[in-house]
Amino acid sequence: MLRNGGAETDQGVIFAGAKTSFRNSSSIAFLPRQRCLCRSNDLNASQQTVRKGGGALDIDALPTSRNPRRSRLAGLHNQDAGSGGNSDKSSVILKVGMVGDSQIGKTSLMVRYVEGSFNEDYIQTLGVNFMEKTISIRNTEITFSIWDLGGQREFVNMLPLVCNDAVAILFMFDLTRKSTLNSIKEWYRQARGFNKTAIPFLVGTKYDHYATLPREEQDEITKQARRFSKAMKAPLIFCSTSHAINVQKIFKVLLAKAFDLKCTIPEIKGPGEPLLIYLDV
Repeated sequence: MLRNGGAETDQGVIFAGAKTSFRNSSSIAFLPRQRCLCRSNDLNASQQTVRKGGGALDIDALPTSRNPRRSRLAGLHNQDAGSGGNSDKSSVILKVGMVGDSQIGKTSLMVRYVEGSFNEDYIQTLGVNFMEKTISIRNTEITFSIWDLGGQREFVNMLPLVCNDAVAILFMFDLTRKSTLNSIKEWYRQARGFNKTAIPFLVGTKYDHYATLPREEQDEITKQARRFSKAMKAPLIFCSTSHAINVQKIFKVLLAKAFDLKCTIPEIKGPGEPLLIYLDV
């Protein structure tokens, strides 16, 4: 049954309110077994295309698509239709998984990045959500396919749908709840069981609330997050979806890591600041 003005595709149910629920795992088990999805090129070829021209890429100047919310099926059709007049145009789909405990802001981050909006009302993710956003770099169209797993334990059996074939996995926690950071160990262990090659990111959410905590509490959670980040060999980023802090930068750094591009975004390492640490990891 469709709710909230949703539209049904043969891959699942796409809801107008950025909510996606799937009827069963087979309805979305259509991803090829590779790190990222390319219509015509593999990742290495796409890296060469993106890097062609030399010099550092201005990650901050990347454009976005006019219609970021699309089902995967529609996205693939658009790529086929758009390639007719330009045989040199290449396209790649980067699957990004998001995992972590419930109520930490995974869906909010996804919606903020894709649609630029933020809703303070909490809507529980039942199963898996996904959204897509397309950008263009030089002569390559890159689509982020972002998969968000509900944090309740009953949805752990859907973890393979989020992790399999992902080029990167965001391990997310609430900066104001240390228990959600402690849970990262188990999320990391389970996710790595399904995907050992995805680029890991450790992302702390709700920085705006974290900034109001006593300095001792901030220092404690920051120290532990840095330890986890080092052990995971993962970039560490603190963000706020409500205030749009570091949201875009997460995906810019991800893009640079995936395509081995030089990223000139300054790191942020100061005490109490929204950390952005990604070099030498």
